[in-house]
Amino acid sequence: QVQLVESGGGLVEAGGSLRLSCTASGHTYTIAWFRQAPGKDREFVTATINWSGARTYYSNSVKGRFTLTRDPNKRTIYLDMSNLKPDDTAVYYCAADRRSDSGAYYYSVAPYTYWGQGTQVTVSS
Repeated sequence: QVQLVESGGGLVEAGGSLRLSCTASGHTYTIAWFRQAPGKDREFVTATINWSGARTYYSNSVKGRFTLTRDPNKRTIYLDMSNLKPDDTAVYYCAADRRSDSGAYYYSVAPYTYWGQGTQVTVSS
C-alpha cells in the first residue's frame, strides 16, 4: 500500500503561480497529476515514469505553463504552475502505481492504484 500526500493548493489570481507537492510513502513507478473540475471528468495533467526526467509528459492544455519536477530521494514530485487561468480551477489529485506497465497508459486514470486526497486550486479572473 502506498499513501500519497498532497499539499500546496489555494486561491490565486489569473496569471499567478502555485506549487503543488505530492509525497509517496513507498516506491512507485509511474506518478502523475490529474485534475477534476466541477461537473467534469478527471483529466490528465502530467506524469513522470520511473522518476525519469526524460519520460515526463504533459497535457496540451498545460504544456509550457506547468512543470513537473521530482526528488526521488524524498519520493516527492512537485507541480509548478504558472500563468494560471480560470480554466485551471479544479481539485488536483496525485496518482501513482508500482507496476512497470502502468507507464504505457500514463494519461488514463485506469492504471493508477493509488490516489491522494486532492488539493483545491482556484484561479480567479
